[in-house]
Amino acid sequence: MKRKVLGVLICVLTLSLKGNAQETKPLLLEDVYKNNVFKQKGFGPVRWMKDNKGYSTLENNTDLGGKDIVRYEAKTGKRSVIISAESLVPAGETKPLVIYDYDWSADNSKLLVFTNTKKVWRYNTRGDYWVLDLKTNTLNQLGKTLPESTLMFAKFSPDASKIAYVSELNIFVEDLKNHAINQITKDGGDNIINGTFDWVYEEELSCRDGFRWSPDGENIAYWQSDTKEVGTFYMINNLDSIYSKPIPLPYPKVGTELSAVKVGVVPSKGGETKWFDIPGDPKNNYLARMDFIPNSQEVMVQQLNRRQNTNKIWIGDINTMALDNILVEKDDAFLDVHDDIRWLDNEKYFTWSSERDGWFHLFKVSRDGKEVTPITKGDFDVVHINCIDPKGGYVYYIASPDNFTQRYLYRSRIDGKGEAERITPASNSGQNSYQISADAKWGIQTSQNATTPTRYDLVSLPKHKQIRVLEDNHELQKQYNDLGLNPKEFVKVDIGEDVLDAWMIKPIDFDPNKKYPLLFYVYGEPAGSTVQDNWGGGSLWDQYMAQQGYIVMSVDNRGTKTPRGNKWRKSIYGQIGILAVEDQSKAALKIIDTYKFIDSERVGIWGWSGGGQMTLGCMFKHPEIYKSGLAVSFVSDQRLYDATYQERYMGLLEDNAKGYHDGSPINFAQNLEGNLMIIHGTADDNVHYQSYEMLVDRLIKHNKMFNMMSYPMRAHAIYERENTSYHLRETMENYWLKNLPAGGK
Repeated sequence: MKRKVLGVLICVLTLSLKGNAQETKPLLLEDVYKNNVFKQKGFGPVRWMKDNKGYSTLENNTDLGGKDIVRYEAKTGKRSVIISAESLVPAGETKPLVIYDYDWSADNSKLLVFTNTKKVWRYNTRGDYWVLDLKTNTLNQLGKTLPESTLMFAKFSPDASKIAYVSELNIFVEDLKNHAINQITKDGGDNIINGTFDWVYEEELSCRDGFRWSPDGENIAYWQSDTKEVGTFYMINNLDSIYSKPIPLPYPKVGTELSAVKVGVVPSKGGETKWFDIPGDPKNNYLARMDFIPNSQEVMVQQLNRRQNTNKIWIGDINTMALDNILVEKDDAFLDVHDDIRWLDNEKYFTWSSERDGWFHLFKVSRDGKEVTPITKGDFDVVHINCIDPKGGYVYYIASPDNFTQRYLYRSRIDGKGEAERITPASNSGQNSYQISADAKWGIQTSQNATTPTRYDLVSLPKHKQIRVLEDNHELQKQYNDLGLNPKEFVKVDIGEDVLDAWMIKPIDFDPNKKYPLLFYVYGEPAGSTVQDNWGGGSLWDQYMAQQGYIVMSVDNRGTKTPRGNKWRKSIYGQIGILAVEDQSKAALKIIDTYKFIDSERVGIWGWSGGGQMTLGCMFKHPEIYKSGLAVSFVSDQRLYDATYQERYMGLLEDNAKGYHDGSPINFAQNLEGNLMIIHGTADDNVHYQSYEMLVDRLIKHNKMFNMMSYPMRAHAIYERENTSYHLRETMENYWLKNLPAGGK
C-alpha cells in the first residue's frame, strides 16, 4: 500500500477524447445551467422482490402519462406489469399518482406510494401516502383527516395490517382494514419533536426517520427531541411580502445547548410511553442510532458523547426498560456513525464497523459484546457495506486498496478466513456501486468515471457476469464526446509530509510552450473529497473554465474523506482551516515548480461551503501564492457553525480555543492583498448569511477592497428561484475573466 513518489507523477486517463475526427461543438454556459442540455438518465428506483429472482422498477405509461411498476426476472429479463398506472388513479381523478418513492410490504402484497412531496431542509421527506392492496386492487389515501402533505416516514407494520407515520411532529397508526387513525403521541409541537428530528440531527447525523416498529408489531420505539434550550437563528424573507418575515430556526452553534433527546416505547394501539433512562446529560450526548434487534423485545441504541469520540452501545429491554452497555468504541479524534449492523446466527452476533486497527473494517461481535473478531482485514478501508449473505458466508463491500480515487466491489468471508476477493472486473475502471439482492446472487451495478456518465447493468454474482444493460446514457456520452474536451489527468503531488491526489484539466488548444493561469477548486474538509474518478456531471464548470484559458486543478489535502486509513482522515482533527490551508499552499508551490506552463503570477482559488472557508484561509494566509479568490457560502468564523459538525472535527471550544481562532479566516482578513469575491444566499439555513456579513464588516474595518454578491432567499446551494444557477455562474465567470486574466502567454 505504501509507495514512494518523487515529484509529481502523471497518470492520464486511458480514454483520450482528443484527436476525434468529427467536428467539436462549443461548451456553452447556458447549455449547462439554463437549458439542461447535458441531462443524465437514471434507473429505478429499483426494489429487489421478496423471492430475490426479480426486481421492480418504474416505467412510463404512455397512455395515462404516469408510471407503471414493472417486474423483471433477473435471469431471463422477462417483463411483467405488476401494477399499471391505471391502478394508481384515485377515485374521481383522471391522472395516476406521481410516484416520488415506493415501498413493498414484506410479503409484496401491498404497495406504499409517496407523492405530493415537500422539502424539509435538504430532502423531500414530507408529503402524502397512498396504499394499494394488490389482492383487492383497492387504492386508499392515508391520513385523510390530516393536513395535506404533512405525512412523513410511513412504514408497514411487520404483518402489513397497519401503517405508522409522523404528521406535524406526532406519530399516528392507521389500520389498513378500516383506515381508522390512532394518534399515539400527543405532545408533539412547538419545541417537542416526536418521530423525526431537529435541523442538526438531520444535517449532521443523517437522522430523519425517527421511529421503528417492533418485530411483533405491538410497539413502536421512537426518538423525542426537546429543542427548548436550543438557540434560535432567524433568517429574513424580504422577497415575498411588503413586510419582512423572520424565519426561526432552532440551531445549536458551537458551545451552545443541544436538543435534549430521549428514546421511548409506546404501544402501537396507543397508551403511555415508557422512556429509557440512558445515563448522561441528554443535552450533551447524541442518541445517534436506534433499532430493534430482530425477533426480540430489545432495541440497540448508539450513544455518542458530545465530543463524538466515544460511542456507547446499549441494549434496552422494552418490557423492563433495563439497559445493558455491551460495547464502547473510542477514538483519539472523532468517530463517524455507521449503519452496518446486521444480525447473524439467530441474533447471537451482529456486524460492527470500526477503525480500531487503523483502517475501517467490519467486525463480528457477540450479543454481549465480549467477542469481537475481524471479518475484513488488511491495509485498506471498507468504504461501504453492500450485502451480508449469511447463507453464502460472505460480506460484499466497496473498497479501493490501490487507487484512492476509485471504488470496486470486494467480498470477504464472514468467518474472517482468507483474503479479500475483488469482484468488479478490471474493465470497470472508475467508481462502482451496487444494489445487491438479499441472496447475493444478483446486483444492479452502477459504474462511472471522469469521462463516462453513469451506466447501469444487471450482473450475476459472484462471477460478475453482465446479464444486460439497463441504462448506458449513450446520448449523453455522445454529447460529451462531441465537445472534444481534454479529460481530467489524475496526478500525484508530493508535499513532503505526504503524497496528495489531484487532477488537472487543460484547455483544448493547450500549448506547453505557453504559460497559463492556474485556477484551483478546493474543499479540504473531512466531510468530502474533490479528487474522485467519477462522472460528477462531467465537471462541466471546470471544463468550461479550462476552455476560457485556465489550467484547472483540484487537490485533496490530508484529512479529506478518502479511503486512506484512520491516520490520514484524523490528521485534521482540531485543525480545520489550518492543516488544509498549509497542505494546499505546499501543493500549489510544488505544482508551480513542476509544470513550467503555469504562470505563478496568475494563481487563483475558489470553493463552496467548507471550500469557501479554505479559499479565504489560503488568500489571507498565503497572499504571496494566491492572487485572486472566490468564496461561496462560506464559514468565516467556525464558532458560527453548528455544534455537531464543528465540535466533531475541532473538539470543544473550551478545549481548543486557539484552533478555532486560527482556523477561522475572519481573524486573518487584515492580510488580504489580492482580488476577492464573496457570494452567499440570504436564506442559507446551513452556513448562515451572518457569516458573510461578519466577514464583510471585518474587511471594511481593515479597509480591504473586495467584490460581493448576495442572492436573496436562496439557500446553501444557491439554485432556488428563476435563473439563479445561470446568473451565479455568469457572475463567477465574469469575476475570473476580469481578475485572473485567461489564456496562454
